[in-house]
Amino acid sequence: MTAISKILIANRGEIALRVLRACKELGIATVAVHSTADANAMHVRLADESVCIGPPPSRDSYLNIHQIVAACEITGADAVHPGYGFLSENAKFADILDAHGITFIGPTAEHIRLMGDKITAKKTAVELGIPVVPGSAGEVLPENALEIAREIGFPVLIKATAGGGGRGMKVAKSEEDLEEAVSTARSEALAAFGNDAVYMEKYLGKPRHIEVQIVGDGAGNAIHLGERDCSLQRRHQKVWEEANSPALNVEQRMNIGQICADAMKKMKYRGAGTIEFLYENGEFYFIEMNTRLQVEHPITEAITGIDLVHEQIRVASGAGLSVTQDEIVFSGHAIECRINAEDPRTFVPSPGTITHFHAPGGLGVRVDSGAYAGYKIPPYYDSLIGKLIVHGRTRVECMMRLRRVLDEFVVDGIKTTLPLFQDLVSNQDIANGDYDIHWLEKYLAETSA
Repeated sequence: MTAISKILIANRGEIALRVLRACKELGIATVAVHSTADANAMHVRLADESVCIGPPPSRDSYLNIHQIVAACEITGADAVHPGYGFLSENAKFADILDAHGITFIGPTAEHIRLMGDKITAKKTAVELGIPVVPGSAGEVLPENALEIAREIGFPVLIKATAGGGGRGMKVAKSEEDLEEAVSTARSEALAAFGNDAVYMEKYLGKPRHIEVQIVGDGAGNAIHLGERDCSLQRRHQKVWEEANSPALNVEQRMNIGQICADAMKKMKYRGAGTIEFLYENGEFYFIEMNTRLQVEHPITEAITGIDLVHEQIRVASGAGLSVTQDEIVFSGHAIECRINAEDPRTFVPSPGTITHFHAPGGLGVRVDSGAYAGYKIPPYYDSLIGKLIVHGRTRVECMMRLRRVLDEFVVDGIKTTLPLFQDLVSNQDIANGDYDIHWLEKYLAETSA
Protein backbone atom coordinates (compact mmCIF):
# COMPACT_ATOMS: atom_id res chain seq x y z
CA MET A 1 0.00 0.00 0.00
CA THR A 2 1.23 3.46 -0.96
CA ALA A 3 -0.10 6.19 1.29
CA ILE A 4 -1.32 9.28 -0.56
CA SER A 5 -0.64 12.53 1.29
CA LYS A 6 -1.47 15.26 -1.23
CA ILE A 7 -3.79 15.13 -4.25
CA LEU A 8 -3.72 17.57 -7.14
CA ILE A 9 -7.18 17.91 -8.69
CA ALA A 10 -6.70 18.25 -12.45
CA ASN A 11 -10.12 19.66 -13.22
CA ARG A 12 -12.48 22.55 -12.53
CA GLY A 13 -16.07 23.37 -11.56
CA GLU A 14 -18.36 21.15 -9.54
CA ILE A 15 -16.32 17.97 -10.01
CA ALA A 16 -13.16 19.63 -8.68
CA LEU A 17 -15.09 20.74 -5.61
CA ARG A 18 -16.64 17.30 -5.18
CA VAL A 19 -13.21 15.60 -5.25
CA LEU A 20 -11.81 18.22 -2.87
CA ARG A 21 -14.54 17.44 -0.33
CA ALA A 22 -13.71 13.72 -0.45
CA CYS A 23 -10.02 14.45 0.08
CA LYS A 24 -10.74 16.62 3.12
CA GLU A 25 -12.92 13.88 4.62
CA LEU A 26 -9.99 11.47 4.24
CA GLY A 27 -7.51 13.93 5.75
CA ILE A 28 -5.59 14.35 2.48
CA ALA A 29 -4.13 17.74 1.49
CA THR A 30 -5.37 19.25 -1.77
CA VAL A 31 -3.96 21.25 -4.65
CA ALA A 32 -6.27 23.09 -7.04
CA VAL A 33 -5.06 23.99 -10.51
CA HIS A 34 -6.85 26.66 -12.48
CA SER A 35 -6.78 28.83 -15.56
CA THR A 36 -6.72 32.60 -15.25
CA ALA A 37 -10.47 32.56 -15.92
CA ASP A 38 -11.07 30.35 -12.86
CA ALA A 39 -9.01 32.26 -10.30
CA ASN A 40 -12.13 32.88 -8.18
CA ALA A 41 -13.63 29.41 -8.50
CA MET A 42 -14.89 27.79 -5.31
CA HIS A 43 -12.52 24.80 -5.45
CA VAL A 44 -9.59 27.23 -5.75
CA ARG A 45 -10.79 29.12 -2.68
CA LEU A 46 -11.17 25.98 -0.58
CA ALA A 47 -8.07 24.01 -1.59
CA ASP A 48 -5.01 23.95 0.65
CA GLU A 49 -2.89 25.22 -2.26
CA SER A 50 -3.58 26.47 -5.76
CA VAL A 51 -1.52 26.87 -8.91
CA CYS A 52 -2.42 28.83 -12.03
CA ILE A 53 -1.59 26.65 -15.04
CA GLY A 54 -2.37 28.93 -17.96
CA PRO A 55 -4.79 31.14 -19.88
CA PRO A 56 -8.49 30.29 -20.39
CA PRO A 57 -8.34 27.96 -23.43
CA SER A 58 -8.42 24.35 -22.20
CA ARG A 59 -5.51 23.32 -24.43
CA ASP A 60 -3.34 25.88 -22.65
CA SER A 61 -4.46 25.01 -19.12
CA TYR A 62 -6.58 21.99 -18.15
CA LEU A 63 -5.25 19.93 -21.08
CA ASN A 64 -1.66 21.09 -20.64
CA ILE A 65 0.05 17.99 -19.26
CA HIS A 66 3.42 19.73 -18.84
CA GLN A 67 1.90 22.45 -16.66
CA ILE A 68 -0.02 19.97 -14.51
CA VAL A 69 3.06 17.81 -13.89
CA ALA A 70 5.02 20.96 -13.05
CA ALA A 71 2.31 21.93 -10.55
CA CYS A 72 2.69 18.50 -8.91
CA GLU A 73 6.42 18.99 -8.61
CA ILE A 74 6.08 22.53 -7.25
CA THR A 75 3.58 21.54 -4.56
CA GLY A 76 4.83 18.04 -3.80
CA ALA A 77 1.53 16.42 -4.79
CA ASP A 78 2.01 12.65 -4.92
CA ALA A 79 -1.26 11.85 -6.69
CA VAL A 80 -3.60 13.34 -9.30
CA HIS A 81 -7.37 12.96 -9.50
CA PRO A 82 -8.50 13.86 -13.04
CA GLY A 83 -12.24 14.13 -12.38
CA TYR A 84 -14.09 13.56 -15.65
CA GLY A 85 -13.54 15.11 -19.07
CA PHE A 86 -10.23 16.83 -19.85
CA LEU A 87 -7.41 14.31 -19.13
CA SER A 88 -9.45 11.70 -17.27
CA GLU A 89 -9.21 9.14 -20.09
CA ASN A 90 -5.85 10.17 -21.49
CA ALA A 91 -3.49 7.17 -21.40
CA LYS A 92 -0.47 9.34 -22.21
CA PHE A 93 -1.19 11.47 -19.14
CA ALA A 94 -1.39 8.36 -16.95
CA ASP A 95 1.91 7.12 -18.37
CA ILE A 96 3.66 10.45 -17.79
CA LEU A 97 2.46 10.64 -14.18
CA ASP A 98 3.70 7.11 -13.59
CA ALA A 99 7.10 8.02 -15.06
CA HIS A 100 7.31 10.88 -12.56
CA GLY A 101 6.34 8.69 -9.62
CA ILE A 102 2.93 10.35 -9.27
CA THR A 103 -0.13 8.18 -8.63
CA PHE A 104 -2.90 8.48 -11.22
CA ILE A 105 -6.23 7.99 -9.45
CA GLY A 106 -7.84 5.94 -12.17
CA PRO A 107 -7.26 2.80 -14.21
CA THR A 108 -4.00 1.74 -15.80
CA ALA A 109 -2.95 3.39 -19.05
CA GLU A 110 -3.31 -0.03 -20.68
CA HIS A 111 -6.99 -0.27 -19.73
CA ILE A 112 -7.65 3.33 -20.78
CA ARG A 113 -6.25 2.52 -24.23
CA LEU A 114 -8.04 -0.81 -24.43
CA MET A 115 -11.49 0.63 -23.72
CA GLY A 116 -10.91 4.05 -25.27
CA ASP A 117 -11.10 2.77 -28.83
CA LYS A 118 -14.65 1.61 -29.46
CA ILE A 119 -13.71 -1.21 -31.84
CA THR A 120 -11.14 -2.65 -29.44
CA ALA A 121 -13.55 -2.14 -26.54
CA LYS A 122 -16.28 -4.09 -28.32
CA LYS A 123 -13.92 -6.97 -29.10
CA THR A 124 -12.83 -6.99 -25.47
CA ALA A 125 -16.45 -6.99 -24.30
CA VAL A 126 -17.17 -10.06 -26.41
CA GLU A 127 -14.14 -11.84 -24.96
CA LEU A 128 -15.29 -10.95 -21.43
CA GLY A 129 -18.82 -12.27 -21.93
CA ILE A 130 -20.56 -8.89 -22.09
CA PRO A 131 -23.54 -8.82 -24.52
CA VAL A 132 -22.94 -6.55 -27.52
CA VAL A 133 -25.05 -4.97 -30.21
CA PRO A 134 -24.63 -6.64 -33.64
CA GLY A 135 -22.10 -4.72 -35.67
CA SER A 136 -18.89 -4.64 -37.68
CA ALA A 137 -15.88 -6.58 -36.45
CA GLY A 138 -13.60 -3.62 -37.12
CA GLU A 139 -13.26 -0.37 -39.02
CA VAL A 140 -15.76 0.31 -41.80
CA LEU A 141 -14.42 1.76 -45.05
CA PRO A 142 -16.46 3.19 -47.92
CA GLU A 143 -15.67 0.14 -50.07
CA ASN A 144 -16.91 -2.45 -47.57
CA ALA A 145 -19.72 -0.48 -45.89
CA LEU A 146 -22.57 -1.84 -48.03
CA GLU A 147 -21.60 -5.46 -47.54
CA ILE A 148 -21.35 -5.02 -43.77
CA ALA A 149 -24.63 -3.08 -43.59
CA ARG A 150 -26.50 -5.78 -45.50
CA GLU A 151 -25.13 -8.42 -43.15
CA ILE A 152 -26.20 -6.45 -40.07
CA GLY A 153 -29.53 -5.33 -41.55
CA PHE A 154 -30.85 -1.80 -41.96
CA PRO A 155 -31.17 0.62 -40.27
CA VAL A 156 -27.54 0.91 -39.18
CA LEU A 157 -25.58 3.39 -37.08
CA ILE A 158 -22.13 4.64 -38.13
CA LYS A 159 -19.99 5.78 -35.18
CA ALA A 160 -16.52 7.27 -34.70
CA THR A 161 -14.13 4.79 -33.09
CA ALA A 162 -12.23 7.47 -31.19
CA GLY A 163 -14.91 9.65 -29.66
CA GLY A 164 -18.40 10.17 -28.32
CA GLY A 165 -20.97 12.81 -27.50
CA GLY A 166 -22.76 12.27 -30.81
CA ARG A 167 -19.92 13.55 -32.98
CA GLY A 168 -19.09 11.30 -35.92
CA MET A 169 -22.40 9.46 -35.50
CA LYS A 170 -24.89 9.02 -38.37
CA VAL A 171 -27.90 6.78 -39.09
CA ALA A 172 -28.44 5.10 -42.45
CA LYS A 173 -32.00 3.84 -42.78
CA SER A 174 -31.49 2.31 -46.22
CA GLU A 175 -28.85 1.51 -48.83
CA GLU A 176 -29.52 4.87 -50.45
CA ASP A 177 -28.51 6.69 -47.25
CA LEU A 178 -25.38 4.69 -46.55
CA GLU A 179 -22.70 6.33 -48.69
CA GLU A 180 -23.48 9.83 -47.44
CA ALA A 181 -23.80 8.66 -43.81
CA VAL A 182 -20.37 6.98 -43.86
CA SER A 183 -18.74 9.94 -45.58
CA THR A 184 -20.24 12.48 -43.19
CA ALA A 185 -19.42 10.42 -40.11
CA ARG A 186 -15.80 10.04 -41.23
CA SER A 187 -15.47 13.78 -41.87
CA GLU A 188 -16.97 14.69 -38.51
CA ALA A 189 -14.79 12.15 -36.71
CA LEU A 190 -11.65 13.53 -38.33
CA ALA A 191 -12.57 17.10 -37.41
CA ALA A 192 -13.51 16.25 -33.81
CA PHE A 193 -10.95 13.60 -32.89
CA GLY A 194 -8.19 13.72 -35.52
CA ASN A 195 -9.15 10.17 -36.51
CA ASP A 196 -11.63 9.37 -39.30
CA ALA A 197 -12.07 5.68 -38.43
CA VAL A 198 -15.69 4.59 -38.00
CA TYR A 199 -17.49 1.36 -37.27
CA MET A 200 -21.08 0.17 -37.74
CA GLU A 201 -23.79 -1.17 -35.45
CA LYS A 202 -27.39 -2.23 -35.73
CA TYR A 203 -29.58 0.79 -35.09
CA LEU A 204 -32.12 0.11 -32.36
CA GLY A 205 -35.45 1.88 -32.70
CA LYS A 206 -36.53 2.73 -29.13
CA PRO A 207 -33.78 1.71 -26.71
CA ARG A 208 -33.03 2.97 -23.25
CA HIS A 209 -29.52 3.98 -22.20
CA ILE A 210 -28.53 1.87 -19.19
CA GLU A 211 -25.12 2.01 -17.54
CA VAL A 212 -23.64 -0.16 -14.81
CA GLN A 213 -21.28 1.29 -12.20
CA ILE A 214 -18.31 -0.91 -11.32
CA VAL A 215 -15.25 -0.55 -9.09
CA GLY A 216 -12.20 -2.83 -9.16
CA ASP A 217 -9.09 -3.05 -7.02
CA GLY A 218 -6.67 -4.01 -9.81
CA ALA A 219 -5.96 -7.37 -8.18
CA GLY A 220 -8.92 -9.34 -9.49
CA ASN A 221 -11.64 -8.11 -7.13
CA ALA A 222 -14.52 -6.06 -8.51
CA ILE A 223 -18.06 -5.09 -7.53
CA HIS A 224 -21.03 -3.50 -9.24
CA LEU A 225 -23.15 -0.78 -7.68
CA GLY A 226 -26.27 -1.23 -9.76
CA GLU A 227 -27.35 0.64 -12.84
CA ARG A 228 -28.38 4.13 -13.88
CA ASP A 229 -30.93 5.03 -16.54
CA CYS A 230 -29.58 7.88 -18.68
CA SER A 231 -32.14 7.75 -21.48
CA LEU A 232 -33.27 11.38 -21.27
CA GLN A 233 -30.77 12.92 -23.66
CA ARG A 234 -30.48 15.79 -26.07
CA ARG A 235 -28.06 15.36 -28.97
CA HIS A 236 -26.56 12.37 -27.16
CA GLN A 237 -25.86 14.51 -24.08
CA LYS A 238 -27.44 13.27 -20.85
CA VAL A 239 -29.88 15.63 -19.14
CA TRP A 240 -31.69 13.62 -16.43
CA GLU A 241 -30.49 10.34 -14.86
CA GLU A 242 -32.12 7.85 -12.50
CA ALA A 243 -30.98 5.01 -10.26
CA ASN A 244 -32.42 2.47 -10.41
CA SER A 245 -33.88 2.29 -13.91
CA PRO A 246 -37.70 2.29 -14.03
CA ALA A 247 -37.43 -0.28 -16.85
CA LEU A 248 -35.60 -3.06 -14.98
CA ASN A 249 -36.63 -5.55 -12.32
CA VAL A 250 -34.39 -6.83 -9.55
CA GLU A 251 -33.42 -10.01 -11.43
CA GLN A 252 -32.37 -8.09 -14.56
CA ARG A 253 -30.49 -5.54 -12.46
CA MET A 254 -28.47 -8.10 -10.54
CA ASN A 255 -27.83 -10.25 -13.61
CA ILE A 256 -26.34 -7.52 -15.78
CA GLY A 257 -24.48 -6.12 -12.79
CA GLN A 258 -22.86 -9.46 -12.07
CA ILE A 259 -21.89 -9.90 -15.72
CA CYS A 260 -20.09 -6.54 -15.58
CA ALA A 261 -18.41 -7.25 -12.24
CA ASP A 262 -17.20 -10.65 -13.47
CA ALA A 263 -15.78 -9.03 -16.60
CA MET A 264 -13.85 -6.48 -14.54
CA LYS A 265 -12.48 -9.26 -12.34
CA LYS A 266 -11.12 -10.98 -15.45
CA MET A 267 -9.53 -7.71 -16.60
CA LYS A 268 -8.14 -6.97 -13.14
CA TYR A 269 -9.56 -3.51 -13.64
CA ARG A 270 -8.48 -0.81 -11.20
CA GLY A 271 -10.66 2.08 -10.09
CA ALA A 272 -14.17 3.25 -10.96
CA GLY A 273 -15.69 2.68 -14.38
CA THR A 274 -18.99 2.52 -16.16
CA ILE A 275 -20.14 -0.04 -18.71
CA GLU A 276 -22.81 1.44 -20.96
CA PHE A 277 -25.58 -0.41 -22.78
CA LEU A 278 -28.53 0.13 -25.02
CA TYR A 279 -31.50 -1.81 -23.65
CA GLU A 280 -34.48 -2.89 -25.74
CA ASN A 281 -37.03 -5.71 -25.45
CA GLY A 282 -35.32 -7.19 -22.41
CA GLU A 283 -31.88 -7.36 -24.04
CA PHE A 284 -28.69 -5.46 -23.18
CA TYR A 285 -26.24 -4.36 -25.89
CA PHE A 286 -22.79 -3.03 -24.92
CA ILE A 287 -21.90 0.31 -26.50
CA GLU A 288 -18.83 1.53 -24.60
CA MET A 289 -16.96 1.68 -21.33
CA ASN A 290 -15.95 4.90 -19.60
CA THR A 291 -12.78 4.38 -17.59
CA ARG A 292 -13.46 7.25 -15.18
CA LEU A 293 -15.96 8.72 -12.78
CA GLN A 294 -19.26 9.73 -14.41
CA VAL A 295 -21.08 13.04 -14.05
CA GLU A 296 -24.08 11.13 -12.67
CA HIS A 297 -22.20 9.13 -10.03
CA PRO A 298 -24.01 10.86 -7.10
CA ILE A 299 -27.27 8.98 -7.71
CA THR A 300 -25.40 5.69 -7.30
CA GLU A 301 -23.92 7.05 -4.08
CA ALA A 302 -27.44 7.99 -2.92
CA ILE A 303 -28.88 4.48 -3.31
CA THR A 304 -25.83 2.62 -1.99
CA GLY A 305 -24.36 4.96 0.61
CA ILE A 306 -20.90 4.37 -0.90
CA ASP A 307 -18.64 7.33 -1.72
CA LEU A 308 -17.15 6.54 -5.12
CA VAL A 309 -14.33 9.06 -4.85
CA HIS A 310 -13.33 7.55 -1.52
CA GLU A 311 -13.23 4.16 -3.26
CA GLN A 312 -11.11 5.55 -6.10
CA ILE A 313 -8.56 6.94 -3.65
CA ARG A 314 -8.52 3.74 -1.57
CA VAL A 315 -7.89 1.60 -4.63
CA ALA A 316 -5.20 3.93 -5.99
CA SER A 317 -3.36 3.75 -2.66
CA GLY A 318 -3.48 -0.05 -2.67
CA ALA A 319 -5.96 -0.31 0.22
CA GLY A 320 -8.50 -2.28 -1.82
CA LEU A 321 -12.28 -2.01 -1.85
CA SER A 322 -14.10 -1.01 1.33
CA VAL A 323 -17.02 -3.38 0.72
CA THR A 324 -17.79 -6.75 -0.84
CA GLN A 325 -20.67 -7.37 -3.24
CA ASP A 326 -22.69 -9.08 -0.50
CA GLU A 327 -22.40 -6.01 1.74
CA ILE A 328 -23.95 -3.61 -0.78
CA VAL A 329 -27.55 -2.69 0.00
CA PHE A 330 -29.63 -0.81 -2.57
CA SER A 331 -32.02 1.63 -0.94
CA GLY A 332 -34.70 3.78 -2.55
CA HIS A 333 -34.56 5.80 -5.75
CA ALA A 334 -32.47 8.78 -6.87
CA ILE A 335 -32.67 11.29 -9.72
CA GLU A 336 -30.06 13.76 -10.95
CA CYS A 337 -30.81 16.87 -13.00
CA ARG A 338 -27.90 18.55 -14.76
CA ILE A 339 -28.21 22.30 -14.29
CA ASN A 340 -26.61 24.04 -17.24
CA ALA A 341 -26.06 27.74 -17.89
CA GLU A 342 -28.15 27.57 -21.05
CA ASP A 343 -31.41 28.85 -22.41
CA PRO A 344 -33.93 26.13 -21.42
CA ARG A 345 -35.49 26.08 -24.90
CA THR A 346 -32.74 26.90 -27.38
CA PHE A 347 -29.89 25.52 -25.22
CA VAL A 348 -27.69 28.42 -26.25
CA PRO A 349 -24.98 28.89 -23.57
CA SER A 350 -25.61 31.71 -21.10
CA PRO A 351 -22.34 32.72 -19.45
CA GLY A 352 -22.34 35.74 -17.15
CA THR A 353 -22.53 36.75 -13.52
CA ILE A 354 -24.84 34.95 -11.08
CA THR A 355 -26.58 37.66 -9.09
CA HIS A 356 -28.50 35.41 -6.68
CA PHE A 357 -27.93 31.75 -5.85
CA HIS A 358 -29.98 29.66 -3.43
CA ALA A 359 -29.64 25.90 -3.33
CA PRO A 360 -32.59 23.85 -2.02
CA GLY A 361 -32.24 21.60 1.01
CA GLY A 362 -34.04 19.10 3.17
CA LEU A 363 -33.94 15.34 3.60
CA GLY A 364 -32.60 13.46 0.58
CA VAL A 365 -31.40 16.58 -1.26
CA ARG A 366 -27.84 17.17 -2.53
CA VAL A 367 -26.53 19.95 -4.74
CA ASP A 368 -23.07 19.58 -6.29
CA SER A 369 -22.08 23.01 -7.56
CA GLY A 370 -19.21 25.43 -7.40
CA ALA A 371 -21.52 28.35 -8.19
CA TYR A 372 -22.29 31.20 -5.79
CA ALA A 373 -23.80 34.69 -5.86
CA GLY A 374 -21.33 36.98 -7.61
CA TYR A 375 -19.60 34.15 -9.44
CA LYS A 376 -18.89 34.93 -13.09
CA ILE A 377 -19.37 31.92 -15.36
CA PRO A 378 -16.64 31.99 -18.01
CA PRO A 379 -17.58 31.34 -21.65
CA TYR A 380 -14.70 28.95 -22.32
CA TYR A 381 -15.89 25.68 -20.80
CA ASP A 382 -18.77 23.25 -20.50
CA SER A 383 -22.00 24.93 -19.44
CA LEU A 384 -22.67 22.57 -16.50
CA ILE A 385 -22.83 24.69 -13.34
CA GLY A 386 -24.37 22.20 -10.94
CA LYS A 387 -26.18 18.96 -10.33
CA LEU A 388 -29.35 18.52 -8.31
CA ILE A 389 -29.57 15.07 -6.75
CA VAL A 390 -32.74 13.93 -4.97
CA HIS A 391 -33.26 10.64 -3.11
CA GLY A 392 -36.46 9.06 -1.82
CA ARG A 393 -37.63 5.75 -0.43
CA THR A 394 -39.62 5.14 -3.63
CA ARG A 395 -39.62 6.64 -7.11
CA VAL A 396 -42.92 8.39 -6.37
CA GLU A 397 -41.48 9.98 -3.23
CA CYS A 398 -38.35 10.95 -5.16
CA MET A 399 -40.40 12.64 -7.90
CA MET A 400 -42.48 14.56 -5.38
CA ARG A 401 -39.33 15.71 -3.59
CA LEU A 402 -37.79 16.76 -6.89
CA ARG A 403 -40.87 18.80 -7.75
CA ARG A 404 -40.56 20.60 -4.41
CA VAL A 405 -36.83 21.37 -4.59
CA LEU A 406 -36.98 22.61 -8.19
CA ASP A 407 -39.35 25.31 -6.98
CA GLU A 408 -36.80 26.29 -4.30
CA PHE A 409 -33.73 26.43 -6.52
CA VAL A 410 -32.81 30.03 -7.41
CA VAL A 411 -30.16 31.03 -9.94
CA ASP A 412 -30.55 34.62 -11.12
CA GLY A 413 -28.51 36.71 -13.54
CA ILE A 414 -28.16 33.99 -16.19
CA LYS A 415 -30.44 31.58 -17.98
CA THR A 416 -30.45 27.97 -16.78
CA THR A 417 -32.16 24.69 -17.62
CA LEU A 418 -34.13 24.70 -14.33
CA PRO A 419 -37.44 25.51 -16.12
CA LEU A 420 -36.97 22.45 -18.35
CA PHE A 421 -36.81 20.18 -15.32
CA GLN A 422 -39.90 21.82 -13.84
CA ASP A 423 -41.70 20.81 -17.02
CA LEU A 424 -40.29 17.28 -17.06
CA VAL A 425 -41.11 16.47 -13.45
CA SER A 426 -44.78 17.24 -14.21
CA ASN A 427 -44.91 15.17 -17.41
CA GLN A 428 -46.99 11.98 -17.32
CA ASP A 429 -44.58 9.93 -19.44
CA ILE A 430 -41.76 10.78 -17.05
CA ALA A 431 -43.96 10.02 -14.05
CA ASN A 432 -44.67 6.61 -15.58
CA GLY A 433 -41.01 6.00 -16.40
CA ASP A 434 -42.11 5.55 -20.01
CA TYR A 435 -39.34 7.05 -22.15
CA ASP A 436 -36.40 6.09 -24.37
CA ILE A 437 -33.31 7.83 -25.78
CA HIS A 438 -35.40 9.64 -28.41
CA TRP A 439 -38.15 10.85 -26.06
CA LEU A 440 -36.65 14.17 -24.98
CA GLU A 441 -35.79 15.42 -28.45
CA LYS A 442 -39.33 14.61 -29.64
CA TYR A 443 -40.75 16.37 -26.60
CA LEU A 444 -38.63 19.47 -27.19
CA ALA A 445 -39.60 19.57 -30.86
CA GLU A 446 -43.31 19.29 -30.03
CA THR A 447 -43.30 21.86 -27.22
CA SER A 448 -41.29 24.44 -29.18
CA ALA A 449 -43.46 24.19 -32.29
